Amino acid sequence: MASVVLTMAGGAIGGPFGAALGGVLGGVFDREVLFKAKGREGPRLNELRVQTSSYGTQIPRLFGAMRVAGTVIWATDLIEHRSREGGKGQPTTTTYSYTASFAVALSARPVLGVGRIWAEGSLLRGAAGDFKVTTGFRLHPGSEDQAPDPLIAAAEGIGRAPAHRGIAYAVFEDLPLADFGNRIPSLTFEVFADTGGCDPGIILAEIGEGALAAEGPMPALAGFSAYGASVRAVAETLSDALGGWFRADGNALTLCRGGGDAVAVEDAGAGRDSEGRSRGARSIAAADAAPRALSLAHYDPARDYQAGIQRAVRPGPGNSESRIELAAAIDASAAKTLAEAALAHAEQARERRTLALPWRALAIRPGARVTIADAPGQWRVARWTLERMVVSLECVGIAPELPDAAASAGRVLAAPDRTIGATEIAVFELPPIDAGAATVPRLAVAAAGSGAGWRGAALLLSVDGGASWSSAGATALPAVIGRIAVPPGAGCAALEDRMHALDVELANAAMVLGDADAGALCDGANLAMAGDELFQFARAEPLGGARWRLHGLWRGRRGTEAAIGTQAVGDRFVLLAADTLALLDLPSASIGRDAAILAKGVGDDSAGVSGGAPIRGIALVPPAPVHLMAERQPDGRTEVRWVRRSRTGWAWLDGVDAPLGEESERYLVAWTPVSGSTRSEEVFAPAATLSAADRAVASTLSIRQIGANGLSPPAVLTLPPLGDFA
Repeated sequence: MASVVLTMAGGAIGGPFGAALGGVLGGVFDREVLFKAKGREGPRLNELRVQTSSYGTQIPRLFGAMRVAGTVIWATDLIEHRSREGGKGQPTTTTYSYTASFAVALSARPVLGVGRIWAEGSLLRGAAGDFKVTTGFRLHPGSEDQAPDPLIAAAEGIGRAPAHRGIAYAVFEDLPLADFGNRIPSLTFEVFADTGGCDPGIILAEIGEGALAAEGPMPALAGFSAYGASVRAVAETLSDALGGWFRADGNALTLCRGGGDAVAVEDAGAGRDSEGRSRGARSIAAADAAPRALSLAHYDPARDYQAGIQRAVRPGPGNSESRIELAAAIDASAAKTLAEAALAHAEQARERRTLALPWRALAIRPGARVTIADAPGQWRVARWTLERMVVSLECVGIAPELPDAAASAGRVLAAPDRTIGATEIAVFELPPIDAGAATVPRLAVAAAGSGAGWRGAALLLSVDGGASWSSAGATALPAVIGRIAVPPGAGCAALEDRMHALDVELANAAMVLGDADAGALCDGANLAMAGDELFQFARAEPLGGARWRLHGLWRGRRGTEAAIGTQAVGDRFVLLAADTLALLDLPSASIGRDAAILAKGVGDDSAGVSGGAPIRGIALVPPAPVHLMAERQPDGRTEVRWVRRSRTGWAWLDGVDAPLGEESERYLVAWTPVSGSTRSEEVFAPAATLSAADRAVASTLSIRQIGANGLSPPAVLTLPPLGDFA
């Protein structure tokens, strides 16, 4: 700087004395002109929180690990995506979604990588590098030989796409905007520019291009953003926060702090100044001349790099407060230590010593450390004057080193970083769980992820063996799904099953199951599918991890009693809830076919996850009759009676017969002897009669209700020969 230039010039003209005088004058010029204490614009914490896109915005130089907003340097227009659902006799719905591609400049020096990314305060990318939405992403680290981004080159043309060499920037490709009001969200990035902590000396050397340095060990910073109106602004911000000062040394200005090598001097009292005052003096400013409290604002890594403030307070009079904004990442204890040291430094500066020394003391330059006879501690030279061959040094006390302080970062409200994991789906034809009568087959898709952060997946449907696929929208909210670990075995649909239990392994350990009393069960609580059986459970016992044991089972609900005891290890388990099921209405022509589902979420590979189920139309036909009873009549005939059921009115709220739910009441009765052919007849009441001849041999009776859309499952009664009938 100026001290270096004037030192060389003074030496050439006046030898050693001239060199000393030139160096001192240069130091005065540095201090009064280049580093004069006036209003400055250094790094401010709020400048790192808001993403900008203004032309001419300064891009910071990042050191260590920092969280920055960056500057949008390129973007496409919003890209509209149109999706049509329905068709084949169903209403058609057209939905629109929007994506954008853009680039964000992060650092004016190379970086090593990017960690987490926040969008509007929520995690867009986790610590493991997993994105929470589907998007293309590339990082250009800022090397001097990096090539233009291929997307920008394709959009702008090869010859018009800058490579932004020396600038680290990130490119997003087709980022979905639905969660951000269909606009590019405000993003912040966790950027790793160097390994380990960043030393202030290294920062000064780089931003000053060799003209700035630091003396001795300095407090290590986890990260720093060199951002401000000038190099001077950044350097003085570091100096203020570290309680240091600059000294001219050879070809550089050196940042000093604390004690060190010092020159011993003695006040010579050499003469008086032009106004007759003694050149040697001691002054102590009033107590309130120094701030009573000092706050240091910083970025706290323990708070996801959000702003933290540590405050130091001294005893005594005064009510003024001072604030230092340090655009650096440091923990709470380090910030507290710096705040207390800066306050002690300000308090120590109240006392000043003015020394009158012979001209030979010209070599003692501003910034040098001195010890003064009969004065404790070390002092630094803050100002130098030369008058009538007497050197006057204005000295300020150097505060002693303080022990490390302990502090808390306070309550941390970090954005949750939940792993998404791979999509897991359960696909099944939905039994008749609604109050109304179904008119078409309905396919249910329940989905979740192997990680707690899973939020959804796109669905494709095929009902022609995979020959063609159509969009089926997206999954609903994450469901509680898993696999059967221990099947419940046999049971009865008429009684609560207290003998058996069902063990399930849920998709991830964050899923939970709860208990329900009898009243809640009657209202439909804890309704679940185990294989093809619809059931309810009263108690859920956690077994550790993602495993649960279910007790108090209500089996075979809504006409699924035929599936009781058919489960095997690995069969699906799904807790049914309206907001966690994606329901797909299928055409009646799909009955008898297999429906296939393909799901693809953020955590899945390009092939996605497949599932499927046979379509039998189970919600379109009545449930099987129940309470079959055979009674021998006096004339030798046998009267068989049963109770019909309905696919509507399951709650039985009025206490009278359930609604029919069909166009008419009809039954198909099939009698099959132990040897011989089956005889069938249609009846119009829940009763049938067998002759004495029919009862002469063992036989079975199958009864199916005839519905508007097909036959119910059979209810079977085994009849012994009449002679064995009691």
